[in-house]
Amino acid sequence: MNRQSETPARRRGLELLEQLHGGHAGAAMVAEMRDVCPAFADMTIDWAIAGIMDRPGLGLVERELVLVAACVTLGYAMPQLRAHAQAALKVGATREQIVETVLQLTFYAGGPAVRNALVLLKEVFAQADAAAA
Repeated sequence: MNRQSETPARRRGLELLEQLHGGHAGAAMVAEMRDVCPAFADMTIDWAIAGIMDRPGLGLVERELVLVAACVTLGYAMPQLRAHAQAALKVGATREQIVETVLQLTFYAGGPAVRNALVLLKEVFAQADAAAA
């Protein structure tokens, strides 16, 4: 991450990374890529977070719910689903909104993908409860 100059967009991307994924998925993603392809972390921060997540038109809750839906529909993005469900809670989405987002996909993503996502959400919600206690 230090290879990039500190532009306003980079600063905003890092701020949003901390707001959405601080203390969990953001640091993990950067660490995972450090030895393999640090440019992927840079691209994620610069393009996906600063370039897309910070656009006008949708709030962070709506954007995170869209990302939850995308991860469920893919069916194989469970680590990303966990990260975006955690981020959705962090920015103010309710559990009901997250569950309803997943249930909406039953006929589009399929029952197995929805079931697996709901099982994962149970873990995410339990972790959130434990952290709040």
